[in-house]
Amino acid sequence: MGGIRFGSERRNLAIELTGGRMRRRIVIVSDKMQRGYRYVLSAPAGRDFDPQFRPDLTPKQMLELGVFCGKYLTDCRDEFPASWFARAKLSPFGRDCLCNYFGVDASQSLSEWRRKGWMHPNDPRGWFQWYCRYYLGRRLPEEDTRQIGRWKAMRRHVSQIRKHCELCDPTCRPRQRQALLHWAYDSRRI
Repeated sequence: MGGIRFGSERRNLAIELTGGRMRRRIVIVSDKMQRGYRYVLSAPAGRDFDPQFRPDLTPKQMLELGVFCGKYLTDCRDEFPASWFARAKLSPFGRDCLCNYFGVDASQSLSEWRRKGWMHPNDPRGWFQWYCRYYLGRRLPEEDTRQIGRWKAMRRHVSQIRKHCELCDPTCRPRQRQALLHWAYDSRRI
């Protein structure tokens, strides 16, 4: 049956199959920021998204392009598919914004995210962690609505780039373009 392989190990994932069809999948998280957190994957990976949520990029594509100064999900790879990390631009020693596609820092600190109330206990790493888990099939209706609303609010940056930049000019507003990449908008095409 094969199942789904997350990271290099299967021990954190329990899959129940009935008649060859997925019934439920439970992920148990144990990393530096969460211990014993469990969630159910109730939708097929990469499908059945809210109709208002149409990201340009998958988590794998974002990691391959270079986001979050190469320092995101580096201690919790077992939770996610190994293929996401095969070509990811990650920094082994700490934040290195040269890993970012546009080579600039476009992030705020975790403490700033907390101060602004952007964090949710289920996803202590923020929006991208939520997106990764949503992409895999976790659904939390209230939190999904909140995070999709935050994602939609980023469109204002798309409008600003379109207004002030030549089409596909990567040197125009690189911080805004990088920030959009952090939110699964493919700013290379704007």
